Amino acid sequence: MAQHLSGQNITLRHGSYEASIASVGASLRSLTHTGRDLVVPFEADEVRPAYRGATLVPWPNRVVDGRYSWDGAEHQLALTEPARGHALHGLGAWLDYAITDQSDSDVTLSATIPAQEGYPFTVDVAVRFALGDDGLTSTVTAVNRAGEPAPFGTGPHPYLVAGEGRVDDWSAVIPAASVLTVTPDRLIPTGLESVDGTEFDFREQRAIADTFIDHAFTDLSRDADGIAEVRVTSANGTGVAMTWDDACPWVQVHTADQDDPAMDRIGLAVEPMTCPPDAFNSGTDLITLNPGEPVTAGWSIRAL
Repeated sequence: MAQHLSGQNITLRHGSYEASIASVGASLRSLTHTGRDLVVPFEADEVRPAYRGATLVPWPNRVVDGRYSWDGAEHQLALTEPARGHALHGLGAWLDYAITDQSDSDVTLSATIPAQEGYPFTVDVAVRFALGDDGLTSTVTAVNRAGEPAPFGTGPHPYLVAGEGRVDDWSAVIPAASVLTVTPDRLIPTGLESVDGTEFDFREQRAIADTFIDHAFTDLSRDADGIAEVRVTSANGTGVAMTWDDACPWVQVHTADQDDPAMDRIGLAVEPMTCPPDAFNSGTDLITLNPGEPVTAGWSIRAL
């Protein structure tokens, strides 16, 4: 098995679906249905751009200023989003996960987040990717190997692709009644507001057009089985759906606005999350990962 810049690459196949998983960051490198991209891919010999497809642990999104307190102690994380001065998307995105189980249609990757400055906890992480008739399901399981409880959150970072064109050409359904507002410069959370009458109300399918979104949503509508679903659809009727259960009460959506025209708005980031941005400070839906007790969250992507 070749070693690439993105680590070991594993190809999964089931029916009309094919996925490529990269071991660095337990990343979804590509996902297709009958040859059609469902996520924005990246090359095996490419340093993964913009956290594309990465598994985010032990927190998704941002810790403002990289500072937080836990159990009476103050902690300072490395600032991995220097332009805004935050700690972004956890500590696992650049770990090279090991393959611990594999078949033609599924693979499990495992890594350990070592205790370190800013996060003095040892956490084992296993990520399973499985293809089936309903697309790709990803499951993250975390176990705290330290002797005391640790703060924890997780989520994925795929950029969904509906079909031809870019984000502006597609329509979306985001089943959320509330949005977390943020400051325009540093994206620091400022408060939860209703989407009623705002540009963030996508509870009924509508065109994304030139709407800018880089926000977390909550108060999600779910079906009888407790499943929430975001749908993104192209003008010719193709699309992609992402679903998840109540382990993730939040979803970050980003229209992927970039200065580089080749990268600008080429996919819609949809990131189910166990907690909102800066949960290490707010405590909102933050998981207390007790020693030896596994915590699991998962999500699925399928073609429309």
